[in-house]
Amino acid sequence: MSRRRRVRDKWRGKSWYTVLAPSCFGNVELGAVPASEPEKLVGRVIDSTLYEVTNDFAHQYLKMRFQVIEVDGKTAHTMFKGHEYSHDYLRSLVRRRTTKVEGIFDVATKDGYKLLVAVCAFTLSRIKTTQEHAMRAIMEKIIREKASTLRLDQLAQEMVLGKVASDIYNEAKKIAPLRHVGVRKSKLLNPLEQLLQLQVQVQTQKA
Repeated sequence: MSRRRRVRDKWRGKSWYTVLAPSCFGNVELGAVPASEPEKLVGRVIDSTLYEVTNDFAHQYLKMRFQVIEVDGKTAHTMFKGHEYSHDYLRSLVRRRTTKVEGIFDVATKDGYKLLVAVCAFTLSRIKTTQEHAMRAIMEKIIREKASTLRLDQLAQEMVLGKVASDIYNEAKKIAPLRHVGVRKSKLLNPLEQLLQLQVQVQTQKA
């Protein structure tokens, strides 16, 4: 007779921690996650949507990513990790006989964080290659100026809530009529260890 193997309950011994968005997004509660030890939460990436942050149904198309950087009691604090348009929303922007202009840039924020940022613009009609180049130059100029003068949390807020896109639109529309401009994706490039070091440096400077 074979001995029965005892099934181990993987949830036993784990506690639940409330995850909060960064202060630049109002410290909104993003949900609860389990962990056997609070230290194991640090570095974990939490997926969400802008709708869950703003409670505005019009924002459900934008996916958000946050990374846990600190656990205080049963509360896990996060920082902005990146964002992205949903595939369905991006496809809905495509039209026949129009031009999609896209620029992908590596930028560094005022407080030393490095990001990969993708900006897209959709025109009302087809445009010339020279016009595309001019629009892409405007995208790069504005996103680099923004990054160099803003902290990560400030830049994240302006990218996600549309301020960066609005500034690009106002300049680029002088070249050709536009239907949509947006920062369709951003990704934080720094390893977590470097991020934490930078955060300590910033906090030390503020003290």
